[in-house]
Amino acid sequence: MRIAALDDDPAQTEFVCQTLAAAGHVCHAFAKGADLLKQLRRESFDLLVLDWSIPDIGGDEVLRWVRQNLPARLPMLFMTGRSRETDIAQMLNNGADDYVVKPVAASVLLARVGSLLRRAYEYHAPAPKETFGPYEFDLKSRQVRVKEQQLTLPQKEFELALLLFQHLGQPLSRAHILDVIWKQSEDIPSRTIDTHVSTLRSRLGLRPENGYRLMPIYGYGYRLEQVERENG
Repeated sequence: MRIAALDDDPAQTEFVCQTLAAAGHVCHAFAKGADLLKQLRRESFDLLVLDWSIPDIGGDEVLRWVRQNLPARLPMLFMTGRSRETDIAQMLNNGADDYVVKPVAASVLLARVGSLLRRAYEYHAPAPKETFGPYEFDLKSRQVRVKEQQLTLPQKEFELALLLFQHLGQPLSRAHILDVIWKQSEDIPSRTIDTHVSTLRSRLGLRPENGYRLMPIYGYGYRLEQVERENG
């Protein structure tokens, strides 16, 4: 999962991101609330870990903006030094999903994050197969069955296709795709995503006549959407 951590203490964001990365998540650290809000307007995250007292824009203001502008299911965990019951109640009533008081053990952080992800995304151990309409993904063999046709895809193509179907109808930024599929690798040519998308569009028949459209979003990324089948 792709997670953003807001804290003006570098030691805290390092602790959060190292803990989450060790569990297989991708973590982005932010020291300023303004920088996080800027990214939230352009990028997608699966969960936010917020500190309250940030010099420019605090976690409480980020919480308010998110609840007003982003999908309601985006979970937010407050991790802060404020321990008064009134503070905890205030943030939970304002829309925070959970609240922990620093210092937090790594095991507790992972447990809270895991709980929020399961609750928000019905996060379970992966099933051996995932089906989306006529597309059946076999996670073990990395094959895609389309009607009567069985396709074996290279690893990155398979993972990208599955990611797109898992987020059907939702825009995915290039940064999100790079994080999840290429694990933040910095040596990926800019055209790599475009090439993989073009290949998937052709190999899986992701065109309106088959009921799907894989379309670019200028300056952002891609979206796979289901459309009414076009009869030609």
